[in-house]
Parts: sequence; C-alpha cells; structure tokens
Amino acid sequence: MDILRLLDSSGWIDGYEIQEYRRWADGFYRKIKIIFADQSILFAREYIDESERNYSFHWQSESGAMLARWDNAPHHKHIATFPHHKHLRSEEIVASGAISLEEILEFIGKTAFGA
Repeated sequence: MDILRLLDSSGWIDGYEIQEYRRWADGFYRKIKIIFADQSILFAREYIDESERNYSFHWQSESGAMLARWDNAPHHKHIATFPHHKHLRSEEIVASGAISLEEILEFIGKTAFGA
C-alpha cells in the first residue's frame, strides 16, 4: 500500500492505525486513523472498485472539534461539484472536487505544518 510509505515518511505525522483494510481484484476498502504532530486526527475511509468510489476524510482537533471534512455522500445537490463537497469548521458546505487521501495529507501538511 503506497499510502504507508507516505505516512511513514511524513515528519508531521505522529502515528496511524489501519482500522480496516480489504483488497480484491478490482478495488479496495480502507479505514485509517492518522494522528498528526499537533495531535489533530484524520479519520479516512475509502471504498474503490471498478465502478464506484466513496470516501470521507474527517479532520478534527485533539479536542474533537471538526476542522474540515471532505466526502462524496450524495446529499448536497445544490453544490456545483455534487456529490463531492467539503464541510468547513464554520458549518458551511462548499464545492470540492473528487479528492484522494494523498491530496488530503498534502493539504494538511501545508496548512497545519508548512510542509
């Protein structure tokens, strides 16, 4: 799993727990908890197969306050990038294109750690 190399090589990631991982011929499901140097946490879930991709990346502070969440649950039809969207700490929901765990980690690295 290429993501493990990224998790292991990022100096601003304190640790991670692979809570679930399943792989089959044309896809996978992974659920990972990632703890950053500031003790904020990312809960990452992805399901990918040849015809479907579902994801949720929930980033929260050490105290549990949501910092941001990206997902593609089909419940915000008014968003231009439906079903992809981002929840902000202000409880606002904004447009967001399809995004990967690697892109989320890059965003958090730049935003929170200047990486």
